[in-house]
Amino acid sequence: MTASGRRDDAVAALRRVAFLLERAQASPYRSDAFRNAARTVEKQDPDRLDVLAKAGALTDLPGVGARTAEVVAITLRGGTSPYLASLEAELAASVPTAVDPAAAALRDALRDALRGDLHSHTEASDGSAPMQEMVLAAFELGHEYLAVTDHSPRLTVANGLSAPRLRAQLEQVRALNRAVEPFVVLTGIEVDVLDDGTLDQDPDLLDELDVVVASVHSKLRMDRAAMTRRMITAVSDPRTDVLGHCTGRRLLGRQRPQSEFDARAVFEACVEHGVAVEINCRPDRLDPPHDLLQLAVDVGCDFTIDTDAHAPGQLDWLGAGCARAAEHAIDPARVLTTWPVQDLLARTRA
Repeated sequence: MTASGRRDDAVAALRRVAFLLERAQASPYRSDAFRNAARTVEKQDPDRLDVLAKAGALTDLPGVGARTAEVVAITLRGGTSPYLASLEAELAASVPTAVDPAAAALRDALRDALRGDLHSHTEASDGSAPMQEMVLAAFELGHEYLAVTDHSPRLTVANGLSAPRLRAQLEQVRALNRAVEPFVVLTGIEVDVLDDGTLDQDPDLLDELDVVVASVHSKLRMDRAAMTRRMITAVSDPRTDVLGHCTGRRLLGRQRPQSEFDARAVFEACVEHGVAVEINCRPDRLDPPHDLLQLAVDVGCDFTIDTDAHAPGQLDWLGAGCARAAEHAIDPARVLTTWPVQDLLARTRA
């Protein structure tokens, strides 16, 4: 193999380690270290990289530490880093197996049918990676499209995008689409649902977007009747395409109980106004809970299966949502993220 090929393999190994760390929700500092090292190594002259590796001097490169240097050195010699191998083994061990063969078959069929993801975040709000790296990861996972849905301005804790910042992002998406076609980067937002149910962004700007995911992020313990009115108002807005993580619950870390609302009334409003209910794949959300997911099925809702990814590796969480959908025998045709992108856009832009 050429020196250039060995360098490319080293970059790929570093990026794979970062991906697996992100997927496992490890500390962002750890995954960032490998992504930063990958950027540095990618810029090096291949022959110089070989010289540094043979001299044990890879750590002389900016952003390359002992652990990342070890991965590079072993990969340049044609081997596999034990650290990378251990992460791959942890991933294999973490994949759940379905007891019911029929559910397993439906889960796999759903995963194969998924074409994209309608809920992801970049470093523009509270994600950890640039848009380009999120898109590259989605492409490598076999997606046909990815919606970039950074937060809206009221969510200051997540560095939500003001109208001018969102407009600048739209220009960035247009430029990126010219470079990555036929892959499609969809413009979008995870817009905060305000206390009265209105959406936290300029309505004219929301009209320009491909996908609007409406989510409640504040006053999650609001009175049941008030929360029901708030959510129905949000899904009745013609700009809303997806109801994001509907209960707001948190299962891991700083746990949070689910919000109280009349789920049947909210889901019926979703059906009436053509709003899909998101099956959120984040391990700390897995929202809606199974009882509400079954209610949404019974009411006649359509769905999206989304990762709510905040890092490239987290885009690989779709399998968890497929498993949950399979437990409720959801027809893939009712999952918008199985649709061809033009069919999806015909619905969201209607």
